[in-house]
Amino acid sequence: MGKLEIRRPKAADVEAIHTFFRLVITDTFEKEGIADLHDDIEHEIASKHDYLRQDLESQGRQRYFLIAWMEGKIAGTIEYGPSSSLIDESTGHALRDVIEVGTVLVHPELHGQGIGSTLWSTMLLTLQAKGISQFCLDSGYRNAQRIWTRKFGEADYVLDNHWGEGQHHMIWSRKVEDISISFKI
Repeated sequence: MGKLEIRRPKAADVEAIHTFFRLVITDTFEKEGIADLHDDIEHEIASKHDYLRQDLESQGRQRYFLIAWMEGKIAGTIEYGPSSSLIDESTGHALRDVIEVGTVLVHPELHGQGIGSTLWSTMLLTLQAKGISQFCLDSGYRNAQRIWTRKFGEADYVLDNHWGEGQHHMIWSRKVEDISISFKI
């Protein structure tokens, strides 16, 4: 693996980040066996574009992205912002005021190289530095759910068959201090 640089996005990065979102989200839908849900793919991509716009317009106050770069190309992304309406409503408003970490995306050709873990560790350090003590995250993707369960344990909320028969949605809530920070060197 080459040198990994993690930094905040710049306006000049927007086109490359948008291209990255389309690549990773389309690949994720294909790997999940739901590539035929074109409207859902476009909705997911549009929401990521909106999150990035919110970050850049608010200078990180509404949404806060970190972008991982390797050899001049985007290797991954992660962001935090207000918890989604799905999380809020599904948890009976228990996580309404808890920030949500999301848009954890890694380039399909770079999976398994520690980029996602490095982004997570960097985000945890960022949350600590900003005095944020708790976060939540969610996923309806089976592959991501396996990763989050390995990393954070069992989900706190499971919405059975939310996306269809056997397609559950999971939500985790964790205290920042309870998550270990590690970097692969």
